[in-house]
Amino acid sequence: MRNNSLNMNAALLRTPAVPGALAVLLLGTLVVPQAQAAIALDRTRVVFDGGQNSVSLNVSNQNKQLPYLAQGWIEDEKGNKIQSPLTVLPPVQRIEPGKPSQVKIQALPAAKLLKQDRETLYYFNLREIPPKSTKPNTLQIALQTRIKLFYRPAGIAMDKNGAPPQEQLTLTKQGDKYVVNNPTPLLRHDSGCGQQQKCRYQGASNR
Repeated sequence: MRNNSLNMNAALLRTPAVPGALAVLLLGTLVVPQAQAAIALDRTRVVFDGGQNSVSLNVSNQNKQLPYLAQGWIEDEKGNKIQSPLTVLPPVQRIEPGKPSQVKIQALPAAKLLKQDRETLYYFNLREIPPKSTKPNTLQIALQTRIKLFYRPAGIAMDKNGAPPQEQLTLTKQGDKYVVNNPTPLLRHDSGCGQQQKCRYQGASNR
């Protein structure tokens, strides 16, 4: 499941030395309580202003007893990990118990080659890495946050006196589908037309 919320990656960082069949049986009967993220991010989406060289995000370690590593990276709209035209600094950092920190999304020279008449969609990922457990046969859960990252060129800054982008969208029904037309250069910040409806988007900024 990949969305704008927490993606839980259950990682067996340490496993007991038992036969394979028994290990499968044990894993099948494990009851894992709902995990709470230790590394927290201060937002659910990022808009990168193309007129700036970077944007900083606030992160914090919500665990009051243990330090955690925070690993950040960027993916393109197809989910491929990239290091250009945007990159994350530092890619990995240690955050002490209960302490705040920052992670920076930095634009590289290649950002100037992006389309300047519309937004470009990326995904920012932040994964927490727990400290190695001193207890044997421990199941550790690593949580990952994945949010949308919009690169917005400086030339398409929102007109404060104009209608909001969401008010410029039009919706028409064609057969069993809805067609959403977006005449703006801004990408949609929504999650679709609904779980039971089929949608097709058209417009210069929608891909």
